[in-house]
This record gives sequence, C-alpha cells and structure tokens, in this order.
Amino acid sequence: MNTMTKKYLIIGNPVNHSLSPKIHNFWFSENNIDAVYEKKEVLENELESVAEDIRKEKISGANITVPYKQKIIPFLDELSELSKKTNSVNTVFKKNNKVVGENTDVFGFTESIKHQSIDLKNKTALVLGGGGVVPSIISALEKLSIVKIFLMNRTFEKIKELKKNFPKIELLKWGEIVEFDIIINATSIGLKTDDKININLDNLKRGKIFYDTIYNPPMTNFLKTGKQQGHMAINGKFMLVYQAQKSFECWNNVAPKVNEKFFKFLIND
Repeated sequence: MNTMTKKYLIIGNPVNHSLSPKIHNFWFSENNIDAVYEKKEVLENELESVAEDIRKEKISGANITVPYKQKIIPFLDELSELSKKTNSVNTVFKKNNKVVGENTDVFGFTESIKHQSIDLKNKTALVLGGGGVVPSIISALEKLSIVKIFLMNRTFEKIKELKKNFPKIELLKWGEIVEFDIIINATSIGLKTDDKININLDNLKRGKIFYDTIYNPPMTNFLKTGKQQGHMAINGKFMLVYQAQKSFECWNNVAPKVNEKFFKFLIND
C-alpha cells in the first residue's frame, strides 16, 4: 500500500499570485486527505513532462492556468466533452490509466453568477478577450440562457477562430460600443495595477454588471471604473473557488464544502 503524500500542482506562467494552494490545502486538511498542493511556474517546453509525471503518478493531478489551457492538450490521452467543446483544459488527472483533461472553468463561472443571485436569462453580454478562458465563459453564458454574446479582442483574428465553435456569438472590433447587461474582462489586462482597458464605457445606463476574471488584485482599474459609475463590480474570486471545488471533486471524489468557515479562512487573506 502506497501511503505517500499525494502531490498536486498549479501549472502556469506566472503563478506566484495564485490562491489555489491556499484553497486546496485547506480542503485537504478539512477532508483528512494526505496531500499537498503547490505552485509551479513552467515554460511551454516543460508541459509534456508535467503530463508524464501524472502518467507515472509522481503527481496526482494539476490545475492548468494562463497561458497553457490549450497548450497542454496535445500531451493528454483523453478530453472530457466540455474540454473538447471549449478547447480548454484547466484540470488534469489520471483515470483508467489515461491522462485526462477536464474543464471546470465553465462550472466555476456559472456558479459564481448564481452565488451573486444574478439572473442572466434573456440578457446580453460583452466579453473582452480571445484567450484561454474565453470559450469557457461563452459556454457558461449559454448555459445561463443569455440571449446575445458580443466578443471583442485586440487581435481580431484570434476571435474569428472562436466563431467556428460558437456560431451564435457576434464579433466586434476593439472599442466598438454596443448595449449590454454584463461586461466580462477575460483578458490579462489588470494583473498589473496600472493596466487600463482602453474602451470608453462612460456613457452606459446605470445598473450594469462589470465582471473581471482577475481576482488578484481584487479591484482592477476595470472594476474601479464600473463601481465609480454606479455599476455592480465582481472579481474572479468566486469563479476561482467554484472551479477549484469541481477540480477537487475530480481528484478526490468528494465535493469540498464552500461554506462560512471556508470563506472566513479565505477572507483573512
């Protein structure tokens, strides 16, 4: 019987800002699981060896973050339906002797919206970005019965690709202004404190929702702008928590509790 401590990693570049180790290590201890979760910054040419370590069970599982959610795919044996649809993997583990890629970001975003008691049925969304998490956001919005999704990215070519998988989305040139109920920043603009999104959002009717997938810093300039103009501002912390909950369940067959005790622990951050 192998009683070695199991090891889990978050793989990305950068990862130093990640809260994932704090979250998972809390849940390991709450559920009496002998495991440890660490951050690992890797280069693109090291992704194959990460998959290999999971195959050889040197590591039990990994979360994949920016910029590797698509780049990890060639090294996996099998993808879940959702990972195929979104062409995005954020959770990797071994099952039936295969290294499997799963997407828990869709669940994470969907639950973060429900957590705030927001109803997006028949509403309109403007999504900013073309990178790793965007297909997951689009999938989640479709699940939440949103009626219209606009997508805007600084590099237009990048979002033309996404239209193949999500034919209903409408593509916009960067800075084009449309009417929406929720605007979602799915770019990395905001990770640095002086980052600004160069779109004029001054003349919106009140009561919009500004949602940033970034959670560190907790209040990006994008969210500050929204708040100052009387809109609701939500950062990516709940999305992080709920995608983590789903990843934890994939690895351990137990859904960890997202409760008062957990949030108290997280808030003392």
